[in-house]
Amino acid sequence: MASSRQDYIAPWWTYWLHNFPHLNFNFQTVDNTFKPEDASYQQSLIFLACVSAVGLGLSLLVLSAYLTCLCCCRREEDEEVKRPDTCCVTWAAVITGLVICSAVGVGFYGNSETNDGVYQLTYSIYNANHTLGGIGSMVGNSLGSMQVGLKEHLERLDEIFSPRGDYTQILRFMQQMADNIIQQLTAMPDTRKVQVDLAAIADRTSFIEYYRWLTYLLLLILDLVICLIACLGLAKQSRWLLTVIMVCGVLTLIMSWASLGAGTATAVGTSDFCVSPDKFIANQTKDSLSADIVHYYLYCSQSLPNPFQQSLTIFQRSLTTMQIQVQGLLQFAVAVFPTAEKDLLGIQRILNSSEFNLHQLTALMDCRSLHKDYLEALLGVCYDGVEGLLYLCLFSLLAACAFCVLLCAVPRAWTLIAIRERDYDDIDEEDPFNPSRRITPYNPARAQVHSFCSYSSSMGSQTSLHPPLQATSRTNPCYLKEILAMKTSR
Repeated sequence: MASSRQDYIAPWWTYWLHNFPHLNFNFQTVDNTFKPEDASYQQSLIFLACVSAVGLGLSLLVLSAYLTCLCCCRREEDEEVKRPDTCCVTWAAVITGLVICSAVGVGFYGNSETNDGVYQLTYSIYNANHTLGGIGSMVGNSLGSMQVGLKEHLERLDEIFSPRGDYTQILRFMQQMADNIIQQLTAMPDTRKVQVDLAAIADRTSFIEYYRWLTYLLLLILDLVICLIACLGLAKQSRWLLTVIMVCGVLTLIMSWASLGAGTATAVGTSDFCVSPDKFIANQTKDSLSADIVHYYLYCSQSLPNPFQQSLTIFQRSLTTMQIQVQGLLQFAVAVFPTAEKDLLGIQRILNSSEFNLHQLTALMDCRSLHKDYLEALLGVCYDGVEGLLYLCLFSLLAACAFCVLLCAVPRAWTLIAIRERDYDDIDEEDPFNPSRRITPYNPARAQVHSFCSYSSSMGSQTSLHPPLQATSRTNPCYLKEILAMKTSR
């Protein structure tokens, strides 16, 4: 594990993002060292996030200019307009759909990578928190046993051994050893505050990551749905579907640029941390931990001395001395003072329990466990996490450009649909080549009128009669005969 510290090397993309210009609201250069509590550094990240607002403004400006030209610069209807060429709109829709689908695939991959990196970060933090909790528990148990349990047994034994000065001298020596142990345990850093801080950081990170992952997932699904609706609307030439596409497309365009800004700011801030994480952690822990302790766990080198080695050694020697003294009293004093056996056995149990805690404490306070969690956290957030954020930024950029093109193609498709409908309505109904002229309209009132004249006497019943010929200027002779017959009957 001596060379384990060299296993972490910040990836190249973190250096690339780290070199992004950091400007405050006054357009002044800011130090790119990761300092989230500094107001100027916060302004630099907000400035990077607002850069995407410029892209959104340009997209809306281009879209507005295109729509203005489409509405105000319409040409006179000619043969070319009446026979519009839909090739450009079709290819624009196809290419836009392919770009959106590709962007969604990139987005799904980036969202998964970021989630994996953050999960590894929080998992490592929880492991480190568990280690610190074990250290605090071992120190607390040993300290309580020495201050309370051992003291009670020694006080009772002092009363029992009061007739023998040599035995009481041994008890005072044991009390001195116990005080040494208490002093060493008290001098150890209180890990409970650090444990609470790590737990809060892990919980907050998990909470934010869940809603980040869910938001991107819904955005990816929304992009796919809009792409499908666009294909359906263009295929069916449905105006209301195209209207839905326009409204949802504008909203998605805004969300794409917003997600690009948020992703860029987050990636740059995380990269600033990944370039020099040791410096940031040392600054954050300087008030609660000494520099040699922080340096020991951050680098975990065999050349670095264990800052707790002296305390643990004194703890071990004091326990061994006390165990030897108790063993001697059990061997020689119990025969003279039988009532002392119970307290001596109680002290022996406390010493055995403290020795077990000492071994556990020695293992937990070794730098290898916490340093391993530290490296895994760095690898998770700086490799998978930042890489996933870059893919999400690429998704947002591709989606924003694709939806901008789609919003330009939809009004053109609307215009082509309107031209086709107008051309269909302009067909002359008197045109003999119009297919609708060949269809004889059905007149139910005429079907109930009986003819007074058979057009073909040999054709059977009246239901089989052929339709009358077109009216001419000549008067029908059958009609004249019927009029004369009516006058004669009068």
